[in-house]
Amino acid sequence: MRTILVAAWLGVSAAALASCEKQAASEAKPKRVETVVVKAMPVVETSSITGEVSARVESDLSFRVSGRIVERFVDVGAPVKAGQVLARMDAEEQKADLDVATANLQSALAQQTQAQLAFDRQQNLFKTQVTTRAALDQAQEELLTAQGSVKSAQAQLDTAQDALSYTELRADADGVITARNAEVGQVAQAAQLIFALAHDGPRDAVFNVFESLYLGRKLESKVGVSLLAASSHKMEASVREISPTIDSSTGTIRVKVGLEGAPDMQLGAPVVGSFGSIAEDAIELPWSAMASTGGQPAVWIIDPSSSSVSIRPIDVSGYETGRFAVRAGVSPGDIVVVDGTKFLRPGEVVSYDKGAAQ
Repeated sequence: MRTILVAAWLGVSAAALASCEKQAASEAKPKRVETVVVKAMPVVETSSITGEVSARVESDLSFRVSGRIVERFVDVGAPVKAGQVLARMDAEEQKADLDVATANLQSALAQQTQAQLAFDRQQNLFKTQVTTRAALDQAQEELLTAQGSVKSAQAQLDTAQDALSYTELRADADGVITARNAEVGQVAQAAQLIFALAHDGPRDAVFNVFESLYLGRKLESKVGVSLLAASSHKMEASVREISPTIDSSTGTIRVKVGLEGAPDMQLGAPVVGSFGSIAEDAIELPWSAMASTGGQPAVWIIDPSSSSVSIRPIDVSGYETGRFAVRAGVSPGDIVVVDGTKFLRPGEVVSYDKGAAQ
């Protein structure tokens, strides 16, 4: 019986010893990780922003006099021609002023005619020594006064005619009405916005971009623009204007991109602009390489001479989908662990493909 127990104990001990040896062998085997060699490569950052098509030149049309609107001939979306009457206001007051100015001119012309006849008569009498020099000078003075009255009356008539013409609101160019802010019967004040007119001709794609797009990067002067409803139709356009100020209500910068030769892009159509930065050498790593030390971004670096790892803090300059850019902390030629970073310890020896890391 004792022999059987000793044999069983020896068997259990041998099994336990074998298990320990296997565990020790397993712990001694280096952990396998995947790596990449840090390289500085040209990187282009792109951002897609939505905007809309607008006319390059737009006019705010308004009456130059105050009055009640009695007629409106166009609505939003109506194409108009230069000089076309868009609206008309009550012109009774202006017509009365015109009648008064016309009567004043006629009176001044009559006085000028009488003064001219009197001057001619005094001039003829002076030649025959029948009248005095003083009488001739007096007649000449009255003629000059009458001529001045005629000029003043003519100016008043021109002003009255202009005021009457101001009761008609006309288009200043060919284009399309994009906004209307008045109705028939409304009393409009001088310079009050009545219509907005988008001029025919070149058009722009207008984008409101966040200022961060321009921070720390230089953008290409060309922008890829496509219709939101037809992304396959894309054209390259040049940035024409960048607002020097930031919109205080939205915190964005207005950027206008010239759409030359794009008749299929209608006014108000939503578009997508692809803004790309100028290619610059940068270090990019896959997102799986990201680690942390002390709450700061870091990566695991392999010492090729000992195959041991160490964690190194990094300065991240930007995050993209599936990758991030490193400003400082690693250098070209460093071997970075990108897979198998979990449970690594500083100084731990790992196994990796040394051929791929060269």
